[in-house]
Amino acid sequence: MEKLYFASDYQEGTHPEILKRLTETNLESTSGYGTDEYSEHARELVREACEAPNAQVQFLVGGTQVNAVMISAMLRSYEGVVSATTGHVGGHEAGAIEYTGHKVLTIPGVCGKIRAEDLEQYLTDSFADGNLDHMVHPGMVYISQPTEYGTLYSLAELEAIRGICDRFGIRLYLDGARLAYALACRENDVTLPDLARLTDAFYIGGTKCGCLFGEAVVIPDPALIPHFFTIVKQHGALLAKGRIAGLQFETLFAQREGGRLYDRVGEQALAAAERIRAALKEKGYRFAMENPTNQIFVVMDHAKLERFGAQVEYSFWEKAGENESVIRIATSWATADENVDKLIELL
Repeated sequence: MEKLYFASDYQEGTHPEILKRLTETNLESTSGYGTDEYSEHARELVREACEAPNAQVQFLVGGTQVNAVMISAMLRSYEGVVSATTGHVGGHEAGAIEYTGHKVLTIPGVCGKIRAEDLEQYLTDSFADGNLDHMVHPGMVYISQPTEYGTLYSLAELEAIRGICDRFGIRLYLDGARLAYALACRENDVTLPDLARLTDAFYIGGTKCGCLFGEAVVIPDPALIPHFFTIVKQHGALLAKGRIAGLQFETLFAQREGGRLYDRVGEQALAAAERIRAALKEKGYRFAMENPTNQIFVVMDHAKLERFGAQVEYSFWEKAGENESVIRIATSWATADENVDKLIELL
């Protein structure tokens, strides 16, 4: 049997509708660096979806690139970014944030999330420290939706974190690499307009959500980062053929019969994940963490994992004892029903 790929949500190329638009416009000549008409229209569509008419919208290539650019652009030279210990910027970005000269300040999370009360205590203690002038100052908070463990922040949790950031005068930044899979969840009560209202900046992920590549950075108040275009260029993140990224987001956010494509890609991934999750429960597998999104974290003994891994590409997550490990099974916008059937049969 051909090997099944469930290791991540960016293993396929791009959604057929996006590929069609790229092919249709392939030989057109447009201005560069995202100043073309497709990118401008995409910006308008993103602003409408976020109900943020004045927002600055910029298209970058990938998540780590966006995080490094945004965090360094919003922080002073002596400031660091507060993240849950499990946050992507602290664990899976190879020191990209530190490479910009800013420290990742980690605090314990619960199910991948920063709790408002823990953040408040950390910031209270940090700013009351008599040695603060000799230390890295907390300058912003990093969170993601969904989290690294596929869990979701509720609207109430986000509002609480926003309130604490306001109290201490620091920024709130949200990583939306898998945002489509959060927005499509029945359990989710956070919308794009909520993110535009509650964060200082966030991004709408495309690479993991149907695009060939690309992320849409949204800065609700453009005055927050003057000359952001130039900062992007300085970081080597400005795409000369910017229309390729803009066109993809125009396709994702255009209103068509049946709704926006961005909403539909999330729904497809969740439907596949729900089928797999139900089968795992039925067959008695143990979950490392419960979550409602497209990432499934399963505990598997090593003997079974060796047989499973011969037929399924998965992500190793962490050891769970001497004879067990936690693995991640991830679905995407492109997960086919027949591959879900095959995976369930193997389980």
